[in-house]
Amino acid sequence: MVDIPSLNDAGRFSSAVTVTQLNEYIKGVIDASSPLASVFVKGEISNLKKHYGTGHYYFTLKDDGGVIRSVMFRSSVGKLRFVPEDGMKVIAHGRVSAFVRDGQYQLYADALEPDGIGALYIAYEQLKRKLQAEGLFDPSKKKKLPKIPMRVGIITSATGAAVRDMIHVAGRRFPFAKLVLYPSLVQGPDAPAQLVAGVRYFNNTNSADVIIIGRGGGSLEDLWAFNDEGLARTVAASRIPVISAVGHETDFTICDFAADLRAPTPSAAAELALPETEELKRKINNIISRESAVLSQVIARRRERLGHLSTSRALTNPMYFLDDKRMAVLSFTDRFTLAEGNILTLKNAQLSTAVGKLNALNPLAVLSRGFSAVYDKDGTIVKSASQLTIGNEITFRVADGEADAEIRAVRPITAENENITEEL
Repeated sequence: MVDIPSLNDAGRFSSAVTVTQLNEYIKGVIDASSPLASVFVKGEISNLKKHYGTGHYYFTLKDDGGVIRSVMFRSSVGKLRFVPEDGMKVIAHGRVSAFVRDGQYQLYADALEPDGIGALYIAYEQLKRKLQAEGLFDPSKKKKLPKIPMRVGIITSATGAAVRDMIHVAGRRFPFAKLVLYPSLVQGPDAPAQLVAGVRYFNNTNSADVIIIGRGGGSLEDLWAFNDEGLARTVAASRIPVISAVGHETDFTICDFAADLRAPTPSAAAELALPETEELKRKINNIISRESAVLSQVIARRRERLGHLSTSRALTNPMYFLDDKRMAVLSFTDRFTLAEGNILTLKNAQLSTAVGKLNALNPLAVLSRGFSAVYDKDGTIVKSASQLTIGNEITFRVADGEADAEIRAVRPITAENENITEEL
């Protein structure tokens, strides 16, 4: 504490004071004021800021005539049932004090309540908007209920009227179903955790075909456990279809939107979950009748076909059948033989043509017509007189043999010689 100079007889400071001393004095005056120690202030929130390090809220309350700086510490923020927003009109409770360092007084709020609308309703609407934006209520994600569930899991109070109503409806509509009760608190701060545990129990043990979660009617505060965010996410994630039946027909909770189906009352939930025995019998009898009619038609068609077959010659006299098959085999054999002959004739003709072409290109055939081939001593065929010189050894090959010779003269054929030869 800073020492503050004493006041004189006139009620003034006896000497000059520092800024800090003045602020401390003002703080002391304000803190000593009983009306300012506990005050309700009505105004509109603006400039709302949440300190992420500490979790404190800093904001301004204002009306048409003025503003007051305000702060709400984390310990009080944790008790709020809604999230404050700029522009929201509220009634704040707290104390007024001065902050010595800044020389400003402010409201230290320890509670906030919406002005004109309940905090629970605002919290409900805020959570509903948040989960809806995430797609948690998307109709395409809803699971279909089983047509004939043999096990129904019920999560509610073991002593409430809701469970008795559901047992009564189930016994009247479909007494063959097994009802499995998971007792849970349905209101109060401990209720959401138990409700979540119930949904998880049925999913983990696979002990139900459909789950009904709910309770009888009550005020918004009584039903608040079913507006829990954790419960909504658990219900939406359930592998087993969930029917939410909370309160009366006019009551809507977040759990209703997250569930696969909403029932206006617990009794209605049992009616939606279970088929009516007599109606089910009628449906089964109708199915049996339709299937019997279809089966009778199929049997009649099969008998008619069997009758046609029983009068066929293949069954009354098998030899007719064998004769038909024998004739088919003979016909096939004749066609195969004919086709085979045609193919051989074609191939022989193609072979003769190919042989003729090969004979025409065979150099030995040329020799048989009186020509000969000349090879030098290396075995290279001689195509031109320029390849020969006097004294070269050559070999003549005719059609039926060979003869060796020696070149005694080389006479190239000129155009004149060629003409003389043609004349001769």
